[in-house]
Amino acid sequence: MSTPIDATAGYYQASLSLRMFRFALGTSQKVSPRLAVRAAHRLFVTPLPPNWLRRAARWNADWKIERWPFEEADLTVYSLAAAPHGPVALLVHGWGGHARQLLPLAESLAQHGFRPVLLEMPAHGRSGGAVSSLPQFARAIDYAVGRLQQEGHRIGLLAAHSLGANAAAYAASRGLAIGKLVLLAPPASPRAYTNYFAKVFGLSEETRAGMQQRIEAREGVLMRQFEPSAVGPRLRVPTLVVHDRDDAINRFADGQAFTHAITGAQLLATDGLGHRKLLKDAGVIGKVVLFAR
Repeated sequence: MSTPIDATAGYYQASLSLRMFRFALGTSQKVSPRLAVRAAHRLFVTPLPPNWLRRAARWNADWKIERWPFEEADLTVYSLAAAPHGPVALLVHGWGGHARQLLPLAESLAQHGFRPVLLEMPAHGRSGGAVSSLPQFARAIDYAVGRLQQEGHRIGLLAAHSLGANAAAYAASRGLAIGKLVLLAPPASPRAYTNYFAKVFGLSEETRAGMQQRIEAREGVLMRQFEPSAVGPRLRVPTLVVHDRDDAINRFADGQAFTHAITGAQLLATDGLGHRKLLKDAGVIGKVVLFAR
C-alpha cells in the first residue's frame, strides 16, 4: 500500500528539474546551511503543478469568474451567474489543486438551493502569485467569508479538501460565521509534511527544523496550532468529516483525529476512493448535500 512518503516522492520527483533540485539541496546543506533552509522553504511553499497549467481550462458560460486582490497575489472566485437566492456554499480546493475539482459538488449544491462559490488560492489555477502556504489558505478563507458577508450573503456551508480542509477548520475555529463545515480528507499534522518533504529531498533534521521555523516566523503562527487537538475544542459548528480508508495522501487516521477532536462531528468513511475520487463520487456528494441542508 502506498504511504504518504511515497505520495510526496511522486509529487516532487515527477520531473528532472526537481531531481536536480534534490541534488542541489543536498550539496548546499554541506556548503551553506542557511542557503539550504531558504531554498527548501521556497520549494516547500511552491504549489505543483504550476498554476499556469490550469488557466486554459474552460468554464461553462453559466459561471462568473472574478479576481479579488489578496495580499501580494489574488484569489479567483467562481460563482454561478444565475445562482439560487439561498445561502452560500463556499468550496475550497487543496494544495496543488484547483476549483474545477469541486465542480460536481458545487453543481449538486446549486440544485438544492445553495449559491455555490468556489475559491481558488494564490499560486493555484487562474490566481496570481508563485507561492502559498497553509496559513495563507486560512487567511484567504477568512477574507472570502468576510467579503461575501459584507455583500449581504449568509455562509451556510464551508466545505474544503485536503490542506484546504485543514485551513478551513482553523479559520472556522477562530469564529467564522458559517452554518456548517465539511472537511474532505483533511491532514492532521502539517509538521508531518515537513518530515515527508525532508525525507524525499534528503534534508537533515537541522535543515527541516530551520525551514519550519522560517515558515512559522514569516506566517506568525505555529504549525501545531492547525492540528486537531488545537482546533477541535474551539469549533462550535456542525461538522462532517469525509475520509477514505485507502487515502495515500492523508491517512484515514487523520480524518478520525478531527472527528474525535470536534464535539459532535460526524465521520463519513469511504472505501476505494482514495484522496481525490471522493470529490466526484455521487454517493459522497449526496451525503454532503444532505448534511448541508
